[in-house]
Amino acid sequence: MKIYPAIDILQGKAVRLRQGRAEDVTVYGRPLEMAQRWRRAGAEWVHVVDLDGAFDGVPRNLDVVAQIAQTLPTLRLELGGGIRNMATLEEVLGTGVYRAILGTSAVANPAFVAEALKQYGSRVAVGIDARDGVARVSGWTEDSRIGAIDLAQRLERLGALLVIYTDIARDGALTGPNIEALTQMLAQTGLDVIASGGVSKIDDVRALAAIGHPRLDGVIIGKALYEGVVRLEEALRVSCSQNA
Repeated sequence: MKIYPAIDILQGKAVRLRQGRAEDVTVYGRPLEMAQRWRRAGAEWVHVVDLDGAFDGVPRNLDVVAQIAQTLPTLRLELGGGIRNMATLEEVLGTGVYRAILGTSAVANPAFVAEALKQYGSRVAVGIDARDGVARVSGWTEDSRIGAIDLAQRLERLGALLVIYTDIARDGALTGPNIEALTQMLAQTGLDVIASGGVSKIDDVRALAAIGHPRLDGVIIGKALYEGVVRLEEALRVSCSQNA
């Protein structure tokens, strides 16, 4: 199980939103500084979200992302936010990003998703962001009226290999991950899954690792790292002991 420290970028700054609300924001500094901090602590991956891109429908912080990729070439970046056509996808991957994450387009434009998966395979993941089991889109501002598992099954038929499953109600709230929803996603699809949302203490990482499912790829940790309630080094040790 991998550990993905999160870096959410809003207007060029590293921030955290509570439950995806732009009006409930905490600024933590520069994205590059955060990436360097997580790399020094042992991170091999970083999960990056261009929040401006998610809200506007087109990436707005690719210069910042490219700076991270060029400065830290041994750190693998995955990036989501505003990637809604092939030209944008190619631009994103050209910055040095290892994996691009498609979100809203999974609902709005399945033909694009299918083409992206066919051309780039494992370099494309799909984000499923859900509240009460229903997928949300456009930076979590719109209800898709599609169940999260139904959407995952559709994506699997399109060729998806990996989904990032976020419980919006728990994101940035430090209330613990939604293990029941996560295990349902693993049980009812054949997808690899990255868990996101709610990690509040190291015991949450242990609980996720204890699931022991071969398709549980990893967990994204955001606010708990920034607030110091989880140390990345310890989370990595827990994940390594589970992988051993």
